[in-house]
Amino acid sequence: MVALHTIILMLIQAFVWILLAYCILSMLLGFGILDIRNRFFYSIFNTLAKIVEPVMAPIRSILPNTGGVDFAPMVVLLLIQFLVYPAVNRIFFMLATQSSF
Repeated sequence: MVALHTIILMLIQAFVWILLAYCILSMLLGFGILDIRNRFFYSIFNTLAKIVEPVMAPIRSILPNTGGVDFAPMVVLLLIQFLVYPAVNRIFFMLATQSSF
């Protein structure tokens, strides 16, 4: 049970790192530091977008338009920090205490 809990937390942490990499790469592409016509950066950006965009698209539809500043990654990170981590920990704590009886 502990191994499953650890794997789930590691997957969530991997998603957080992927989200941060996506944001950094998006900023580098937006400011013109990296070129989207470069096949290597395009493939990395496209792969990260396919992982991150399904989570951020519903949040973007809820948030108001702020004119070029995307707050969806920050909202996703806050939701993970304050809802997902505590929920996973509570679920596994309840499962661990249930199985001891």
